[in-house]
Amino acid sequence: MNHYETVFILNPVLSEDQIKEAVKKFESFLSDKKAKFINKENWGLKKLAYPIQNKKSGFYHLLEYTVDPSAIDSLEVEFRRDERVMRYLTVKLDKFAIEWAKKRVKKLKSKIKS
Repeated sequence: MNHYETVFILNPVLSEDQIKEAVKKFESFLSDKKAKFINKENWGLKKLAYPIQNKKSGFYHLLEYTVDPSAIDSLEVEFRRDERVMRYLTVKLDKFAIEWAKKRVKKLKSKIKS
């Protein structure tokens, strides 16, 4: 089981329900592959650095999880098949990135409590 982080950008013209449905689809896909979720974040609507598909913004989501490496290829096929996804990136985290991710989550939770 490797530790991964996936960020994907959804089309900005989607409704809130469509966004929730898309995120739920990828979460359940990973759950079916026996992934264990560590962190899920909704970064909301953000401006893109450059236009993608003539869109200047998109809904960002981050998933941090552990899963068998064979599941990543099939996850990325699902991203490519889904028209709602504009871009995605999956990164395998090393021990330093895992520590950094823990600090980031801890910092985020302390901001929410304050």
